[in-house]
Amino acid sequence: MQLIDQLWVVGGAAYAMALGGAIGFERELKNRPAGFRTHMLVAGASSLLIGMGQLAMMDPRFRMPFMITMDPMRLVEAVIGGVSFIGAGTIFASRGGRNVAGITTAASLLMVAVIGACTGLRYHVLAVAAAVLTLLVLTVLNWSERRFGMRGVAQAQGDREGDASCGQARGRRGE
Repeated sequence: MQLIDQLWVVGGAAYAMALGGAIGFERELKNRPAGFRTHMLVAGASSLLIGMGQLAMMDPRFRMPFMITMDPMRLVEAVIGGVSFIGAGTIFASRGGRNVAGITTAASLLMVAVIGACTGLRYHVLAVAAAVLTLLVLTVLNWSERRFGMRGVAQAQGDREGDASCGQARGRRGE
């Protein structure tokens, strides 16, 4: 196994961490349960796991006479499964089930895991495009919802009732 191949994997992880950090910074500014560092680590871990899987397949120590084949989507599935547990930890429901908070943050963690997988597979343009689209969704759509009053009926009713549930204590719309 060549050192240069390993350095490419580390470089891809750093790139993924930078993209994940940009999304995490937006979440951090909104004081969400998972912010800058969490998003960076999820993106970097995702990229490293994918890259490590590819390196392992090139490693002669793992080549058997019957030749092992690898499905790269299985690595992606494993990453997504792991990130699901982290994302679930960011979702909070209030008693009575009226308000749920953290769904957008959980979705952003899923996106940075996918961005990390893109960099691990060396699809760098795809990774940056996904990061830009994610930031547009998190910022522009949030702005337009506030600007044009597009809020859910259940959320608006909870606001009028003055409910100090977990979702409202964390912030508007429970993102």
